[in-house]
Amino acid sequence: MGDTNGQVVAGGNGQGNRLDQLNYPSDVLIDKETDSLIICDPGNRRVVRWSRRSGTTQGEILIDNIACGGLAMDNQRYLYISDVEKHEVRRYQIGDKNGTIVAGGNGGDAGLNQLNVPTYIFVDQQQAVYVSDRDNHRVMKWNKGAKEGIVVGGGQEEQAAIYSFVAQIDDREIVAQLKERKEAQQEYSDALRQGHGAYLLEQEEKSQDNFIISVGALPP
Repeated sequence: MGDTNGQVVAGGNGQGNRLDQLNYPSDVLIDKETDSLIICDPGNRRVVRWSRRSGTTQGEILIDNIACGGLAMDNQRYLYISDVEKHEVRRYQIGDKNGTIVAGGNGGDAGLNQLNVPTYIFVDQQQAVYVSDRDNHRVMKWNKGAKEGIVVGGGQEEQAAIYSFVAQIDDREIVAQLKERKEAQQEYSDALRQGHGAYLLEQEEKSQDNFIISVGALPP
């Protein structure tokens, strides 16, 4: 605490693919058991380990040919790695090169069994995996052994607006909520022809707020 300058603990020898270099490192964790850093090195398509002991001048490759986005380690020292190209998260034992898919792996799309550019991850004590599902704008939770995830944050696509037709007839307010704008416009037009005061509201589904978009004339 109080240091005004940082200390290089991995890399620092310019951008490159040598074992003493990194290329756009994206995430890092500390493996206390081996007193080392495990680093996502996506520019080199690898995950590397650097000892924290003094005198360390280069890292070692743990896993290669992977577009690593994020890392996590559970309390049993299983390593979890997100792959932003394969749209999946795999769990590895240290030394294992293949791993097991624990989230995604079904193509990059928005289904509950899919991820789309997964980045940062977190693993809880029950080995449930939380994934920042970047291009789906959501956070997913995958319970241990699950075939699909649960949306726990975000994930709201643009929703179709709800159009509320409101007519004032004999001091009574008649409200009809219609999904189709064309239907609402027709109801609105009919009410005007019959001499009733009418207006059309546009209601955003996410906020449930109403907005008057026209009064006394047919909306465009």
